[in-house]
Amino acid sequence: RVVPVRGGESRVITEHPGHYVEPRFSPDGARVVYRKFAGGFLLSPNFSHEPGIYVVSARGGESARVVEAGVGPSFSADGERILFSDTVEQTQLVLKSVDLEGRDERVHVKAKRATEFSVSPDGRWLGFVEDYNAYVAPFTLIGKTVEIGKDSKAVPVTQAARRSGETLHWSGASDALHWAHGATLYSRALNQAFAFLEGAPEELPEPVAEGLDLSFTATADRPAGTLALTGGRVVTMRGSDRFEEVIPEGTVVVEGNRIVAVGPGDEVEVPDGASVIDLGGKTVIPGLIDVHAHGSMASSEITPQQNWMQYSNLAFGVTTIHDPSNDTSEIFAHAELQRAGRVVGPRTYSTGTILYGALWPGFTAVIDSYDDALFHVRRLKEMGAISVKSYNQLRRDSRQQVIAAGAELGIMVVPEGGAKFQANLTHIVDGHTGVEHAVPLAHLYHDVLELWAATGVGYTPTFGVAYGGLAGENYWYEHTRVWENERLMRYSPKSIVYPRAIRSTRAPEHHYNHIEVARSAKKLRDRGVSVLIGAHGQREGLAAHWELWMMGQGGFSAWEALRGATIDGARYLGLDADIGSLEPGKLADLAVIDGNPLDDLRQSERVSLVMINGRLYDAATMNQIAPDERQREPFFFELEGGDAFPAAAQQARARKAAAYGWVH
Repeated sequence: RVVPVRGGESRVITEHPGHYVEPRFSPDGARVVYRKFAGGFLLSPNFSHEPGIYVVSARGGESARVVEAGVGPSFSADGERILFSDTVEQTQLVLKSVDLEGRDERVHVKAKRATEFSVSPDGRWLGFVEDYNAYVAPFTLIGKTVEIGKDSKAVPVTQAARRSGETLHWSGASDALHWAHGATLYSRALNQAFAFLEGAPEELPEPVAEGLDLSFTATADRPAGTLALTGGRVVTMRGSDRFEEVIPEGTVVVEGNRIVAVGPGDEVEVPDGASVIDLGGKTVIPGLIDVHAHGSMASSEITPQQNWMQYSNLAFGVTTIHDPSNDTSEIFAHAELQRAGRVVGPRTYSTGTILYGALWPGFTAVIDSYDDALFHVRRLKEMGAISVKSYNQLRRDSRQQVIAAGAELGIMVVPEGGAKFQANLTHIVDGHTGVEHAVPLAHLYHDVLELWAATGVGYTPTFGVAYGGLAGENYWYEHTRVWENERLMRYSPKSIVYPRAIRSTRAPEHHYNHIEVARSAKKLRDRGVSVLIGAHGQREGLAAHWELWMMGQGGFSAWEALRGATIDGARYLGLDADIGSLEPGKLADLAVIDGNPLDDLRQSERVSLVMINGRLYDAATMNQIAPDERQREPFFFELEGGDAFPAAAQQARARKAAAYGWVH
């Protein structure tokens, strides 16, 4: 659409709907270039054919595709070429251009570590992002390819941002580069960056550190009214680890989004005017907390109004997730929308993008000093992270510097475990918050058990992807008919579940490594180590219960397993003042189970009702039933023709999965 900047009605300029992003006007305002991408995983697959970069008249009409792949398109200064970025050799970013018919492709710039290019409207300047910082250099459309980086000698390069600059864009007069970090907008005039420009001071100022704060406040969601859940078996999880409080016929009173009373039915007074729901024969537990939960929150920054993955998580009683590897801007945008009640899903916390030790632009975090570590930890915290993921930083001193920066800034630091046993020991000894993924040895002996227990470091084995043998996820595909699970299939597209579930692998039980991993985890738990559930995003919501059941296979009691999925997870994330147990003052997050999982842990998945932030949902439909009624809209795959899976979307899903570590 095109809309006047002074306001007024917009005008549709594309003939068909689609997944459209990154629109830019031509210099004369007569044309618009934009990128089209394919849906099919998180978004509807409809209108996904022929993705690429397109040009259309600003007055509307037929769009013409100029290239099949590329991002960030813009027009050249004369309006006769389309500039765009592309990736070659998997990691190298290049700046290309083609004419308006998509011919005469040229490669103008290549960079080993850059993640973003932006050419000024007059075509004379190039902004680029390298190692999460903004730089600017002169630029000319010539026939030769120029290699550029922050340390380039062939052309003058100036650092624009003192720290953390992305999302580059230019002033209309091409005399200033703008960028953003979180809610702050920064600008640097070119004559403050290059001494040879008119108006430059005798001594150039330092890179820009101050910007324009564009943040705003929004009201967090808080429903009105009082609700009493009566007659159910209440498993509170409050108190010490040895205090197994189970109230046979309990009452839980919720006012707004907080619990105000918990206790035996004959001792808790139900307030006048409260809505009452009888839970006789059912079990009430705190909402499950998945501390290692990957999952897509958006596609190319398009956040769906209904994320089927998060509905599925909630329907299985998962009310809080912590994602230790996701796209920074996408997951924190979703988290804020969830908190404001604009989207339905579990409470969402994350590391944002990983601090990767190998070369993969967009993920790599170079850490050669404590200042480097502080830079990376601070920028992620400023974006909304409660933790950072130290992902295969190859040097131990680098990992230690990240831990120290996390301690200074009050933020968790978790490593990528499961590599070398010796590296895992340094993860533990050096004081990470916890170890993510299973230690890659089947049996842990007394020396390691005692060492680990003395550190206070937690353990999230992610049994579903346990290393050293067949992973736990495969076990449940072999032993259960996952594709017939009514709740899972109500919220997950067949095109996602069927290919993974129907044709399962088969193996003797002793080949499944997760059982031995769980036995070692049980030994650690007996010595005081917190063992948490981490479903890894393998099967939305259902896999959280697989984690519980695999704990049971390793010798955990049902109580111990459920505690690892509730209050222990809350303490691990530093959120136990608000979630993790059912007691007055805490947020009203809970799950109602048909049956008693303390007697039979496999009953844990029989969630009939789930409450998040005081709102109660029917797990069978995910319609809200209290304090008021709200009906869920159909998902795209519930509509006719909505459960296709185009090849382009499948490839995009595979790339994103590999990048975020969803698949091992």
